[in-house]
Amino acid sequence: MNSFFNNPSRPSPRPWPNRKKQTNKSAVCIFSVSLLAVLLFVLVFFITWSEIPKSVFSISAFSGSVQFPQCRSEILARTLLGQRFLWYAPHSGFSNQLSEFKNAVLMAGILNRTLIVPPVLDHHAVALGSCPKFRVLSPSEIRLSVWNHSVELLRTGRYVSMADIVDISSLVSSSAVRVIDLRYFASLLCGVDLETLCSGELAQQSQAYESLKQCGYLLSGVRGNVDKCLYAVEEDCRTTVWTYDKKGDSHGKLDSFQPDEKLKKKKKKKKMNYVRRRRDVYKSLGHGTEAESAAVLAFGSLFTAPYKGSQSYIDFHESLTEKVDFLPFVREVMSAGKRFASGTIKAPFLCAQLRLLDGQFKNHREGTFMGLNQKLESLRVKNLGPVHVFVMTDLPESNWTGTYLGDLSKNSTNVKLHLLREEDEVVLRTQQELASAGHGQKFGSIPMSLASIKKMESHCSPRRLSNVRLYLEEAVCSCASLGFVGTAGSTIADSVEKMRKFNACSS
Repeated sequence: MNSFFNNPSRPSPRPWPNRKKQTNKSAVCIFSVSLLAVLLFVLVFFITWSEIPKSVFSISAFSGSVQFPQCRSEILARTLLGQRFLWYAPHSGFSNQLSEFKNAVLMAGILNRTLIVPPVLDHHAVALGSCPKFRVLSPSEIRLSVWNHSVELLRTGRYVSMADIVDISSLVSSSAVRVIDLRYFASLLCGVDLETLCSGELAQQSQAYESLKQCGYLLSGVRGNVDKCLYAVEEDCRTTVWTYDKKGDSHGKLDSFQPDEKLKKKKKKKKMNYVRRRRDVYKSLGHGTEAESAAVLAFGSLFTAPYKGSQSYIDFHESLTEKVDFLPFVREVMSAGKRFASGTIKAPFLCAQLRLLDGQFKNHREGTFMGLNQKLESLRVKNLGPVHVFVMTDLPESNWTGTYLGDLSKNSTNVKLHLLREEDEVVLRTQQELASAGHGQKFGSIPMSLASIKKMESHCSPRRLSNVRLYLEEAVCSCASLGFVGTAGSTIADSVEKMRKFNACSS
């Protein structure tokens, strides 16, 4: 594989208690009560089961008798053309999912695997938990949750590939990584026609549904590894920090961040034994390992973030991460953002990204407003007219009353606010353009037949797109010539900072 990743050569049941003899009358009574309880349980179970959404597959419903026919060697060889793949479970908001996608590109390059490109999941449809508190979903649980949500996105016509939104053309053209769309991969592995896969028929109890259910159980790893077919990575941020370097000096060493005494007491009570170690991804999963021969290598979350001097899950050296540090939005998003900046704002402006409602951010509202106020005060000294400010925030306009934003909106003499709304023409138009472009359908390491291409184009294009306003807001903020004020700790703010660092607006 020609890429910027150079793989180094490394080398007895308890007996029943005695019971006193019962009278016949007592025995009949007990039998009647027991029979009534059983009938009641069956009735409740039937009613409950009939109300479960048929598109949801759960670990608790998994039958150990499933043999995974998709894993027969002749099927793998014919459908996957001998390639080896990497699949992972994105989660949380879009910025977190984008961060995971970048890490997945690095992992796929290091391990010489074809990356299965996931959809953009609904905001927080899948949540990981807290790595610092050692309280997260297991890899198999989060993989199955992502599979379920992906099927739901397909069923409701809302499936949008990450490659529909983020421009990966330079990565693919330079052979930095091989990719395949999850829809096409699922069609090949699960034996489901693309026309059926991308339609609402998935809600029915059909053969396609059963095939997707089996694939979900397979790829989630609920049955563990399947020889030559699946290797399920069960290490998560509670036990592992993945590293990569040619020497592998840190492999097996303890990480600097370990559970504190309070967590250790909790873990002892729950009989958990989490010790974080640094592990070289190539030594553990690359050449010569058990994982190498598997057709699919399945990770759980690939999200990482700094915490108390350590990365929570992935800690690759900077020269490697620079290769994917910035992935721009596709041209439809960037062009629309630039048009809004030049045609609607029509003046030099400041961008303010104010995250005020979600998680920890609602507790730091005053500090967020203070940062914006200080920036505005410094700009007022330099400018004679009102300062133009583009605002991106999760606080609805109807709730601005009594807040700093409400005060700014009334101060038209010194400040002029601009913002995007879901119903704005530029948002609606960009939604249509993205749906028509179908960028994610154009990349694939396994050639598609002409019939498959036509089916992807006619059946797999989304009927609805979400998050488009967020993409446009970030694009607009990249063009803010008076600067940027972001919310501390927000991954959205980090994304905007990268766009500005790489001059996305002028490129």
